[in-house]
Amino acid sequence: MTTAIRTTARAGRRAQRRSSKAQHLVVADEASFAELEAVLATLPLCATGRVFIEVPDAAAISPVSVPPRMTVTWLPRATRSGAPGTGRRCTPGAAASRAAIAWADEMLCDGAEDHTTVTLLGGFLGTADIAEHLTERLGMAPERITAPERFGLL
Repeated sequence: MTTAIRTTARAGRRAQRRSSKAQHLVVADEASFAELEAVLATLPLCATGRVFIEVPDAAAISPVSVPPRMTVTWLPRATRSGAPGTGRRCTPGAAASRAAIAWADEMLCDGAEDHTTVTLLGGFLGTADIAEHLTERLGMAPERITAPERFGLL
C-alpha cells in the first residue's frame, strides 16, 4: 500500500470515529435537580455533550458535577425575554427549549442524531417542544430520547 493510500485510509477511519462519537444532551429545570444529579452520576467519565439547566434567577444556580467533556449552561429566566417582539417575561420551559433546539440544530447533522442520547427532565411544555423538534424536524429516533413517562410524549 502506498503512503498516500495509507494516509487517506487513516484519515477516513479518524473521521468515522469522530462522527460516531456518542454525545449527550441533558435538559433540566429547578424542579428536576434530584433527577438531574442522578442522570449526571450515571454518565461515563468520557461523556461529551451539553447540559442546559433552566432556573428562575441567578440565585438558584448551584454547583453540579459533570464529566470533564460536558458543558453546563445555566438559563436564568429572570434575565431572558419571552417570545421575540412581545416584551413579555420568559415563561417556564421557554429558555431551555430555545437553547436545546438551537444546540440540536447546530450539533445534530450528518447522522449525529444516531449517536446522541437526549434526556429531558424539565416541565411539560419545554420538553414537548424539544421532543417534537428532535423527532419531527431532525428525524431523531424516539428511543434515543428519555422524558418523564407522565408526559406521554414518546
